[in-house]
Amino acid sequence: MMNGLEGKKIWIYSLGCRSNQYEGEALANAFTDAGAELVDSPEDCDGAVLVSCTVTAMADKKCRQAVRRARRQSRNALVAVCGCWAQKITRTEAHSLGISIVVGNRRKGELPALLAGAFREETPSFVEDRVDVLRSREWDGLFLSRPLLHTRAFVKIQDGCNHFCSYCAIPYVRGFPVSRDPGDILSEVEQIAGSGCSEVVLTGVHLGLYGKYGSVSLAEIVRRIASVEGLRRIRFGSLEPFGLDDELLEALAAEPRFCRHLHLPLQSGSGSVLARMKRGYTPGEFLSLAEKARRFLGDDLHISTDVLVGFPGESEGDFDDTLSLIKACRFGKVHVFPFSPREGTEAWSYPDKIPRETVLRRTREALSAADGLLAGFASRWVGSDVPVLVEETAGNSFQGLTPSFLRVAARGGAERGEELPVRITRISGDSLRGRRVP
Repeated sequence: MMNGLEGKKIWIYSLGCRSNQYEGEALANAFTDAGAELVDSPEDCDGAVLVSCTVTAMADKKCRQAVRRARRQSRNALVAVCGCWAQKITRTEAHSLGISIVVGNRRKGELPALLAGAFREETPSFVEDRVDVLRSREWDGLFLSRPLLHTRAFVKIQDGCNHFCSYCAIPYVRGFPVSRDPGDILSEVEQIAGSGCSEVVLTGVHLGLYGKYGSVSLAEIVRRIASVEGLRRIRFGSLEPFGLDDELLEALAAEPRFCRHLHLPLQSGSGSVLARMKRGYTPGEFLSLAEKARRFLGDDLHISTDVLVGFPGESEGDFDDTLSLIKACRFGKVHVFPFSPREGTEAWSYPDKIPRETVLRRTREALSAADGLLAGFASRWVGSDVPVLVEETAGNSFQGLTPSFLRVAARGGAERGEELPVRITRISGDSLRGRRVP
């Protein structure tokens, strides 16, 4: 055990993407292995750990709120922040918020030892551990042997991005692309499956770059993971469209345990907006990719996406093109985000800002179209029996996910982590309703 953490109550709070969720889980493993106790709230904790996000201005705000919540509910706790927001926060702001430890990306594996050292000090000093991620080629030393915070296990296999979309700050805080060692990935997945967890979600900041800066391809990693005994489901987090090539599609189509769901961020259906965003594809190329994915993986493939509304210079015609393309692509779940300018990015200084009331109207219209698309996709399952991986139980009911990433609420007894057949009876909002099949 790590001297300094035994018996300490640690609250871990992860904001943002699935890579952050993985890092929070891996840190939870490290703290419990060192003798600490995980708690569900910052109230009366000894240490608060925030796995932070900076994808939007709202994400920054949520990070500050989480830190203030921890300081308010546990005045004597040590507060540590790590990750993307921590990579860029100034020392002055960290001090003003009462943060004791700041750890950037590529260094999160050092956080438990840093917190243990701070606990040993009578008067802990401010500690920071940050590297120049744009130059670093190191892999963060985190390892997940069993999921403690989720039913599914997120497995981070890639980090960093060098695409530099004009609106995105993430490459500056996540750094140069790196791929995790294949043997390390396989060892982690074997331990996760051995712990009784049957689903892994492969994640990365730019997952499609796995193998571009490593020894094997993403398709090969899927094939190797599929050989792990006890694993019933494999799925991806977000995958940029330009990461989906024929080799990968062939590997996914050949593996029945790969869940028929792909999250492919579109961002806009306008060719001129995509060009200013520097996304690297046209609307027609994206539509062709969606059609090709269905040819490989079947027409029941759930393709979900992200749409960014109100990008500088977006005309009514551009927005109409987006609505038309999301319908043509036959998306299921569509996540809609209003554009949030990020200082330091190219789009920060773009002219032709869209008025707030126009952005809000377009956001509402896109969300309305998204609701219709999800209902249309989900309706094909009504009357069918589908396997559901149970995530939550309450009395004689449970909730979980289908392989195609649709949420189901059902009647019947169940245990968390079980995969059960459910007869789908209707759609309710953004989820399905049903009952357990005897």
